[in-house]
Amino acid sequence: MALAALVYCYGLGQNGNANSYYAAAVLSGTKSWSAMFYGSLDAGNFITVDKPPFALWLMEVSCRIFGFGTWQMLLPIAACGVASVAVLYSAVRRSFGPAAATVAGVVLALTPITVAINRDNNPDPVLVLLTVSAAWFCLEAIRRGTLRHLVIAAVLVGFAFNTKMLQAYMVLPALFLAYVWAARGSWLLRVRNLLIAGVALVVSSGWWMVVVDSIKDHPFIGSSSDGTVWNLVIGYNGLERVLGASAGNVTGSTGGATARMGGGGAGGGGANFGGTSGAGRLFNDILGGQISWLIPFAVIALVGALVLRGRRRRTDMQRASLLLWGMWLLTHYVVFSFSSGTFHPYYTTMLAPAIAALTGAGGTMLLRALRSPSRKPVWAAVLPVGVVVSALWAVLLLRRTSGFASWLWPGVALLAVGGVVALLVSRFGAGSVAAVVRKRVLAVGAVATALALVAGPAAYAADTATAGAIQGTNPTAGPSSGDGFGGPGGGMRGGFPGGTRGGELPGDGGGFGGFAGAGGAGGAGGAGSTGGSTGSGGLPGAPGGSGGSAAARGPGGSTSSAGSTGSTGSGQGGFPGGASGELPGAASAGASGGTTGATSGGAERMRDGGAGGFGGGMGGGAVSSALLSYLEKNQGSATWLVAVSSAQSASELILQSGKPVIAMGGFTGSDPAMSLAKMKSLIASGKLRYVLLGSGGFGGGPGGDQANSQATAYVKSSCKAVSASVYGGTSSSKASSTTGASAGGSSSSEALYECTA
Repeated sequence: MALAALVYCYGLGQNGNANSYYAAAVLSGTKSWSAMFYGSLDAGNFITVDKPPFALWLMEVSCRIFGFGTWQMLLPIAACGVASVAVLYSAVRRSFGPAAATVAGVVLALTPITVAINRDNNPDPVLVLLTVSAAWFCLEAIRRGTLRHLVIAAVLVGFAFNTKMLQAYMVLPALFLAYVWAARGSWLLRVRNLLIAGVALVVSSGWWMVVVDSIKDHPFIGSSSDGTVWNLVIGYNGLERVLGASAGNVTGSTGGATARMGGGGAGGGGANFGGTSGAGRLFNDILGGQISWLIPFAVIALVGALVLRGRRRRTDMQRASLLLWGMWLLTHYVVFSFSSGTFHPYYTTMLAPAIAALTGAGGTMLLRALRSPSRKPVWAAVLPVGVVVSALWAVLLLRRTSGFASWLWPGVALLAVGGVVALLVSRFGAGSVAAVVRKRVLAVGAVATALALVAGPAAYAADTATAGAIQGTNPTAGPSSGDGFGGPGGGMRGGFPGGTRGGELPGDGGGFGGFAGAGGAGGAGGAGSTGGSTGSGGLPGAPGGSGGSAAARGPGGSTSSAGSTGSTGSGQGGFPGGASGELPGAASAGASGGTTGATSGGAERMRDGGAGGFGGGMGGGAVSSALLSYLEKNQGSATWLVAVSSAQSASELILQSGKPVIAMGGFTGSDPAMSLAKMKSLIASGKLRYVLLGSGGFGGGPGGDQANSQATAYVKSSCKAVSASVYGGTSSSKASSTTGASAGGSSSSEALYECTA
């Protein structure tokens, strides 16, 4: 636990707002109890984020008590990571002893992608804690023969559902198999208990969804196509994740549900964030260094340990535990490997508990088999084979990242060879060798092989914790390798797989190399840069996206200008709707030196000072201070400061101003959240006075919803355009970020409109 706390919390404050999309929701939740309940992006409750609010509640409670800030927001998430290690340790110890539990805890604590995501504010660490806790209670239900523990396990999975929806249910096959196979009592009793637990699961999963959907005036549910939680569960956070964007048609969703960036959902790019789907996906250049280090050993250990349990009684706890963690590993491996929807590398942190448990439990069982004279000699080879295979894989992974700890892979190889030799000598050494010497040789071999197995992940984990601020939207661990979006790469600092050591995209800091045939320069200048150059390949922003942000108020509310001025990129070759490397209205600030590449906490800065991978288009940066000051001064009694294209733009404005901002098109700008009737109503009631329209209408996915287009047209025809000179900008502010070809091949400018009844 101390090791986990160290790598999860060291330098945590440098991560700033982390994923600004969720950071904005946390800030809004500290200002409005209803926004906290709904999981709204803005305190005015126009639209929610794209996930249920359970993880947000943890951060919001902390920030309500201690004030909004980086540590106050991220420490509860890091604490969930530490707690997961403790719970897994307890679960393994109860069946396999302290040695196995220690190994399991160390492996989980040092899994590279787990280290990265536990330093972020995405909901995955909460999901891991809840599901590992559910496994603990399920095993206790098997051990004690109690219904109470099984019901608690079901309730915890329900809480996990309200953290990340259907992904939580991926652990159910493992819990079901272990309980049905090994629980005490007759088949009828086990089925009855499972049915009761199923009721608890339904209630704990569905209560928030039912309550929200039953409230007539609830906020629009972000990333849904009809504004309901049910649609979000089945579509965007359900079938679309596995089957891709075409699943939107299965659920009956239209418009926004099928117009996600890259057809995959938040963050876009579909499956390319994790590489091509298939049996080898988890071992590719993108994901290999994040999660796959010990998968070969875990599989060998699982098979060997199950064979060793032989014909034990049905209720044997060791076999029950092996079945649970083995099915956990298998289910996640299959789904993650073959899913066609959006797949981010950090999703794979859900594999880590099973890999860790099987490595600890199976490894110690194989070690006992190796040293037992009563076992056949073949058992002396199983553990060494597992070590050799995993060590070879570790060497290959380390050699993918040229320039990173080049001394490490030879060290891993030497440790593995020396450890295996020592293990074999301890078993087959000459009979004249004293028993005490054999024990010492065995201990040396065990330590050497353990070090060989964890050295690579530990190096990646240490690099992740010490190399600088993470990219909050798509955090990855360790060094980077390879190039190109969706191609080879170790998971670059800036959040995209592939790219260079400093987190830059191939070809330049802000460009998006290897996508749609475009790469090279583009995007906004990152922290410490001298300004990004204009060029193709710019990528529309994602929540927490970096690059070209204005001097922003960090979590503590202070203002910083740590980076240098960044210019805009055209967005060509990026996602549809891509525009400049700044938010609407930021161009003039960039020209006058008011735009910087980092927030006070470094959330908008790439790891190692790299430039922005995310930036622009759909709003990856912040508006100019002059425009923000104008909006704040003239907001009057309006509920919302301004309405903007998408959640990316709105997130930065909320974090800068602390005031409600409408994200008209949701996450990517393609949600049908702002209808013509709603726009007219908000303006007529005086709740909305200013609208900032960007490139491509709502600046989001291809096409967009007809209602969104109607609302945009109404603003342009019925509201007064505000000249940039009014708020201290230049005439270029209105149209300086004119984009190149967007989804529809057209170009448009960004403008502020004042709307009065």
